[in-house]
Amino acid sequence: MASASAPPGTKASPRALSGLLPFVRPYRARIALAGLFLVLAATATLLFPVALRGLVDSGIDAVQKGEQVLALREHFLALFAVAVALGLFSAARFYMVSWLGERITADLRNAVYAHVLEQSPEFFETTQTGEVLSRLTTDTTLVQTVVGSQLSLGLRNSVMGLGALAMLVWTNPYVMTQVLLILVLVVLPTMWFGRRVRRLSRASQDRVADSSALAAEVLNAIPVVQSHNAEPREAQRFRDATQGAFETGIRRTRARAALVAFIIIGNAALLLWGLYQGTQAVIAGRITAGHLGATVVYVIILAGAVAVLGEVYGDLLRAAGATERLMELLEARSPVTSPARPQAMAPARGASAVRFEQVTFHYPSRPATPALKDFSLQVEPGETVALVGASGAGKSTVFQLLLRFYDPGEGRILIDGASTREVDLCALRARMAIVPQEAVIFSASVLENIRYGRPGAGDDEVVDAARAAFAHDFITALPEGYGSFVGERGVRLSGGQRQRIAIARAILKNPPLLLLDEATSALDAESERMVQAALESAMRNRSTLVIAHRLATVQKADRIVVLDHGRIVEQGSHDQLLARQGIYARLAALQFMV
Repeated sequence: MASASAPPGTKASPRALSGLLPFVRPYRARIALAGLFLVLAATATLLFPVALRGLVDSGIDAVQKGEQVLALREHFLALFAVAVALGLFSAARFYMVSWLGERITADLRNAVYAHVLEQSPEFFETTQTGEVLSRLTTDTTLVQTVVGSQLSLGLRNSVMGLGALAMLVWTNPYVMTQVLLILVLVVLPTMWFGRRVRRLSRASQDRVADSSALAAEVLNAIPVVQSHNAEPREAQRFRDATQGAFETGIRRTRARAALVAFIIIGNAALLLWGLYQGTQAVIAGRITAGHLGATVVYVIILAGAVAVLGEVYGDLLRAAGATERLMELLEARSPVTSPARPQAMAPARGASAVRFEQVTFHYPSRPATPALKDFSLQVEPGETVALVGASGAGKSTVFQLLLRFYDPGEGRILIDGASTREVDLCALRARMAIVPQEAVIFSASVLENIRYGRPGAGDDEVVDAARAAFAHDFITALPEGYGSFVGERGVRLSGGQRQRIAIARAILKNPPLLLLDEATSALDAESERMVQAALESAMRNRSTLVIAHRLATVQKADRIVVLDHGRIVEQGSHDQLLARQGIYARLAALQFMV
């Protein structure tokens, strides 16, 4: 999908709510039960005017005093019984519908999140993380409001409105013909207003998502923002974004307010006209006072139902826009998936063999510039190969393709003789562990961060991995040892400590292929020595690919491969490359002179 955010003018209709059907179907029995309680509650409401008519005509108009007292008692008991039934059925309906709203929304949120996690990096080139978070929170909350209350309210008032309409047609068809004409005059403009509210609702949701995306981006870069004294600028950018959301929201609210005013005025006209016609009929002797009372109540029920349905329709339009945005995420398809019949990979034997065969690759966001061009490379089991070159030479792209975040446009990549396109994604990635330049630490304990490499590992295995990564000593010095909470993104740890935890994670995973991406570039000399020792421990008995700008860290590699503009231009040992006086020699001269 080109973008996660549709244009502000995109039209969403209530039909977009049909996207929720897969999440609704598993709860058909509960929906049927909620529907039963809804009908019973509506029926109880419609019986109220019947009981009221009996009270007026039989109870109040009774001739004998004793008969009047008994009749009043019976009719009030009947009214109370209707009220009890209405209360019980309404409570049952409310509970069932609220449960459905919570459950369906939770399922929807889980499905969207799980689906987004499966997307390739290409998806995140065009979709901001804040946009996704906005859809997971704001949009699902809108859906919950509709599924959990407004939809039920709409159905209940539809049943009540139709019931009141039927009773009015049965009891007073002449009055009802006129009331129905006024009702049509109210409904048609309401639908016209609704279309405008629908468009503005979608635009408002998009503007809120924009401000959320901006906030998420800035909050993830607070040190950079503060180091550049950019707080006022970023605050102003956020104010501009929220102002845009506010102005769009006000336009939506203005249209919604006009819709509400029209519905209220139209319903008042409906009610007063019905009451006027009823009083004329009583005066003329065509109906009784009880009949008039019942008719007035039915008109009130009908008018109230129309008013509520107008409100519900507006909420349905907002929820339709939210559902449409969520369905856009669920409909996004990753270009990288496991094949329907994956090829079985040979059992891992301690170290993997890797082969790139004439690989050419362009990033989707840069289709005119090849990141790799006719790239061929063989890594033998147990070999350590270093990739060096200027920024943009294609080093990180090699790792991206190995992990199958992308597929090459031409050529193929084999790991232990199996093409990466033809094997199961989980099986492929289980054979690799990566230690990135900036270690990713989760907001959890040290133990859970290391265990992330192999969730089923025991505590002793975690400790052994930490020892191998030279992390055990500093971990045990933390206030709660391995149970210490490290803060969001590991803010309570130093750079070297975070890096050693990332290395321990890779060691615990124990893969046959290790990928090291600038693992020591951001460290001071002392931390670098510790991390380098940890890396040497991690590299033991496995194949390793190393990306490094610091050439001093790759001198011990079995082979150094020099890349330039996506091509291999040199390869050999450190001494061999120095002797050739090529690109590597020039890079080494620049670094070692410093």
